[in-house]
Amino acid sequence: MVFLPQEVIARKRDGQALSAEEISRFIAGFAAGTVSPAQAAAFAMAVYFRDMGMDERVALTLAMRDSGEVLDWSDLDGPVADKHSTGGVGDNVSLMLAPILAAIGIYVPMISGRGLGHTGGTLDKFDAIPGYQTSPDNALFRRAVREAGCAIIGQTADLAPADKALYAIRDVTATVESIPLITASILSKKLAAGLGALVLDVKTGSGAFMPTLEQSTALAASLVAVANGAGLRTTALITDMNQPLASAAGNGLEMRNAVDFLTGAHQDARLREVTLALCAELALMAGRADTPEAARHAVDAALDSGRATEHFSRMVAALGGPADFVPHMDRYLAPAPIVRDVFAREAGYVGQIDARGVGMAVVALGGGRATPTDSIDHRVGFDRLAGLGARLDPSTPIARLHAADEASAADAEARLRAAYRIGERAPEFPLIAGRITPKE
Repeated sequence: MVFLPQEVIARKRDGQALSAEEISRFIAGFAAGTVSPAQAAAFAMAVYFRDMGMDERVALTLAMRDSGEVLDWSDLDGPVADKHSTGGVGDNVSLMLAPILAAIGIYVPMISGRGLGHTGGTLDKFDAIPGYQTSPDNALFRRAVREAGCAIIGQTADLAPADKALYAIRDVTATVESIPLITASILSKKLAAGLGALVLDVKTGSGAFMPTLEQSTALAASLVAVANGAGLRTTALITDMNQPLASAAGNGLEMRNAVDFLTGAHQDARLREVTLALCAELALMAGRADTPEAARHAVDAALDSGRATEHFSRMVAALGGPADFVPHMDRYLAPAPIVRDVFAREAGYVGQIDARGVGMAVVALGGGRATPTDSIDHRVGFDRLAGLGARLDPSTPIARLHAADEASAADAEARLRAAYRIGERAPEFPLIAGRITPKE
């Protein structure tokens, strides 16, 4: 029977459940060009309003995975795993997580993205390292994974191409905020990466894509159910984004923060707890520990012994960066022309932080993108960011500002002050607000 994409659109528009075959043929046609962008936009809008059941979400995810290459890591002598974050401010977990896992014998071929809006992108942080290739060919990618145990790169044109094309349509048709479409977008790329285990860091709070705990839990539950339904062992942690996770926000500054974290020169307490909790989840799923306590001990030791730092250095060198980047990062990470403290106007405690506002202040400095084609200044941002509950006064800074020029510095100062509410002691938010596992 001739396949007519408009019939699939009409069925979903009318609230009917689609079969796996209908979804597969629609996505395959979209990837091949026989389903038009207009039809894909109509499909996305129908899903946005009519939702999808769990079987439909699994089918959509698998169809998008199968629109391109699926990587095979069977030649490696250990488990293969990865992590995905829904994005936030000061969230540089991936930079430490990948080498920590490599240090306990888990291979991490991490396919990451760039920042857009108020959220930072992992690839943009690595672009701050001279020579580091975020878009290597497949041979170099595989070699880096084998040699360093981990490699952090960008999505290639061959991995889940239907997702990339559909996301571009969703971005301009106001259909981004759909849990079924978000789920399929995230997981199709992870499934195409050939993983054996995945942990999800789903953010909640003022700087999160899903700001309420209810929304974050719904997204995490969908992701975990669909991933496991598609054959990928997955758990999720719901973590707090009511303040920046690290004390730095901005690409080069977060890279510095990550190197200091790995070497032990400076470790933000909240960042350490989230990073190691995610690592322990994967250590358990990948069979590198038998109990949660043993998993946490293993990842703690991998970090504190310096083994994770060694794997990070090997990854940077394998992908074209300086072999001596870790001990000499000051040679390679260019400073901003303007560096100064930003002070509160009054004394009191940090009672509330608009984490999204902090992220937008980084964007205003040139450290983020308003559109996908914008260039980024890797030097700019903030470090020494005060956290919730910190005591401030006109001589105790909110943060240290790094700016390219006086105009952007003044704008970012105003934005940062507006993002901080000074007053009484802050309410306490649980750092890890929930853990989602597959239903038996």
